[in-house]
Amino acid sequence: MLTDRPAFRRLFVAAYPGLWRYCHRLTGDRDISEDITQEAFVRLAEKEITGSDDERRVWLFKVATNLIRDRQRKRKTRRGLVFFVAEHSAAASRPDLGAERAEKIALVRKTLAGLDPRARELLLMREEGFTHREIACAIGVATGSVGKLLARARKRFAAKLQNGGYRHDSFF
Repeated sequence: MLTDRPAFRRLFVAAYPGLWRYCHRLTGDRDISEDITQEAFVRLAEKEITGSDDERRVWLFKVATNLIRDRQRKRKTRRGLVFFVAEHSAAASRPDLGAERAEKIALVRKTLAGLDPRARELLLMREEGFTHREIACAIGVATGSVGKLLARARKRFAAKLQNGGYRHDSFF
């Protein structure tokens, strides 16, 4: 089943946190995110996907995206996109910062939830550090299209943020 354990471990350590964050941003549920992230790695091991770590990372994100879509179709519910935010002790000790941050997070959640799934995926993959080539491979478009698609997604996101009273450049 798994022929190169050190390579798998290296990829697991490198890709797991980002893949989990991506899943959590799309599902809003820690447990589901954990399940999907693990399932993507199980499929990687079972299918013995080869290639560079970057190519296998893209494959993991593509599989996770499809698992999330399948889960949403089966449940016939569309959950809003939840923006993952790590807890900072500074915000916890300063209630004024915590309230402001919570307001900003709520706006981002609402804004991202209002985007079409492809735009959300593009923005979140870019946020996770994917190159245009990797994004193109993951979503199945030409590499040359990714820049335009990202620009449109950012423009839609920015317009929705401005409608909510925030300037878009404070988020990018």
